Amino acid sequence: MTRHCMRAWLVALLSLGPASGEAQTYLLVVSGIGGEAQYRASFDEWSTTLLTAAQDRLKLPADHIVYLCEDPDVVAGSRKSTKANLDAAVMEIASRAEPDALVVIVFIGHGSAVGGSARINLPGPDVSAEDIAALLTRFPTQQLVVANLASASGDFLPVLSGSRRTIITATRSGRERYETVFASFFVRAFASDGADTDKNERVSVLEAFEFARREVNRHYDTGNRLVTEHALLDDNGDSKGSTEPDPRTGDGAIAASLFLDNPLAAAVATLPDDPELRALYQARQRLEQAIATLRARKDELAPDIYESELERLALELARTSRTIRERETRNPE
Repeated sequence: MTRHCMRAWLVALLSLGPASGEAQTYLLVVSGIGGEAQYRASFDEWSTTLLTAAQDRLKLPADHIVYLCEDPDVVAGSRKSTKANLDAAVMEIASRAEPDALVVIVFIGHGSAVGGSARINLPGPDVSAEDIAALLTRFPTQQLVVANLASASGDFLPVLSGSRRTIITATRSGRERYETVFASFFVRAFASDGADTDKNERVSVLEAFEFARREVNRHYDTGNRLVTEHALLDDNGDSKGSTEPDPRTGDGAIAASLFLDNPLAAAVATLPDDPELRALYQARQRLEQAIATLRARKDELAPDIYESELERLALELARTSRTIRERETRNPE
């Protein structure tokens, strides 16, 4: 990437902002075929746990949540999780999502990887990794989180990996085809307080992943069983997921900055009424996001370009933070 393109990219990133002044979050939950009654019950429970948390804890507007499931009679307002309905739901969200919105797509169910094709089992035709990759092109600027929590989901990661995408899979390959429990703990991370390791009263995507990974290991240890699932996270676009992400050296920097309630401005409700101060806080959040994204792309850039842009962003962040402190000192609440 040239210096000119790098600067243009950063300018575009920092200037993003929906008309309302607040980035928005959209959640699509897709629950596939259960098959046996026990699996149908588990998929329904995990899905509704996440849906309830999204509305009650994360305060997402009801019209920002779409639920596709095997039996639409289970939850009012849901639709059958067919391939056609998935396509329609993605199109609907894409038509509404602001340029810097966070779009979260969660798949729960059975998966397979046969003949080199990774799939999620839905009523009617299955959906492949390539099908989902095509759907994601409808979000050219939005930040995406795609969590495939199904069995044999690992092969989805290299197909879906890319810029502005955080990809999570319950397994590290299509060969891990046994039923997974990662979904249970991943959705629980957003429905309870246990995943909030930094105690900021919010759960990041990275915190949810780490919580679920720890609980999966505990689950197998308690049962004295061999671990048959190893979750992966990729957010730096290199198509190589990490079982233990480290934001300082690889995957995890972007995921640590993303929250299902709101990717950039979840704390707006707690800010003072002063419009100038609110704008400064939002500017600081955008700068923090830009730094996290730049660090995730360090290996793609020439060292001098990386260091120059990091210094520029850090200085701007410091100036913005100083301005916030000065204004708060002059106008205490």
